[in-house]
Amino acid sequence: MALRQQLQLLPLSLTVPVSVPAYAAAVSLDSTTTSTSGTGLLKLARDFPDPSIVRDSDGKWYAFATASGGARNIQAASAPSPSGPWTYIDKEILPSAGNWTLGGGGPGSNTWAPDVRLLSFDKYVMYYAGQLGPANASAFHCIGAATATSVLGPYSALPSPLACPVSHGGAIDPSGFLDENTGRRYVVYKVDGNSLGHGGECNNGVAPYRNTPIVLQEVDREDGVTLVGDGMEILDRLEEADGPLVEAPSLGDDGKKRENVTYVLFYSSHCWMTELYRVNYATARNVTGPYVRGRKGGSLIATGDGRFNLTAPGGATSVDGGGRMLFHANCAQGRYRVETSLY
Repeated sequence: MALRQQLQLLPLSLTVPVSVPAYAAAVSLDSTTTSTSGTGLLKLARDFPDPSIVRDSDGKWYAFATASGGARNIQAASAPSPSGPWTYIDKEILPSAGNWTLGGGGPGSNTWAPDVRLLSFDKYVMYYAGQLGPANASAFHCIGAATATSVLGPYSALPSPLACPVSHGGAIDPSGFLDENTGRRYVVYKVDGNSLGHGGECNNGVAPYRNTPIVLQEVDREDGVTLVGDGMEILDRLEEADGPLVEAPSLGDDGKKRENVTYVLFYSSHCWMTELYRVNYATARNVTGPYVRGRKGGSLIATGDGRFNLTAPGGATSVDGGGRMLFHANCAQGRYRVETSLY
């Protein structure tokens, strides 16, 4: 990406009043507790786009991101706690994204948006978007997966992608989710319909427009890679609200049990190359939906909202177990501190 996408981390707590029905569930940021100072919000002063975060079994935290410059497939950083300090890790985490990807999957294979999940004490899965190799008729991305016995790998890629809807433009932005209430594991991702677009903003600003649905796919709880049934669309773009696309989905919940739980789908809309790019949310009482956009169209973090002094925030991902949200943004020079709650 031409613009610097820097690592941001917000503390959050998610509560949905019992008296509020699912279709009206409210998620918002408490701007009254927001402050800006010399330290805090800017967690890693380098280009670190499409971030995800995971807590290892030893209590240490790790963040992963799309690599910049082609020297590696994946970037990583570590910290003793989500608030830092974060240290960049100079190591190749994913030596090969798979033989099905560009250049046989080696460094420079144009691999995007890694998402790492801890499956058990010594078992990890990484979901990512890999670009199809030259043997394919397109340059689209598809959803890949790799496994490892250490959080820092090396990760070994599966021989074929998990999801590859080439006729619809491929797929990007995978994110894992374990539903603690049911014990079921899922991956959400975006069908990259705008890659089949006809030009304009993010290649989907000229009619006829393409759909860019977010898909929920169940996978085996134990291995995280065996598909269970077919994927299902749970949200799609609305022209007036989202512009050319919705993307970067991430699932979470409010931590409540069974029939009282509310699921929250975070996603980005508009084009990442513009100041309209933003973080949104939708809620549901069932993990499969229906998902209903929050108030103000579901907008949660946007350019010029006066709270974070950030431009084009997006790619938000919630942390397993709640309490934190990670995202990237283009921001002015300087370091920011944000203290806020999400309720």
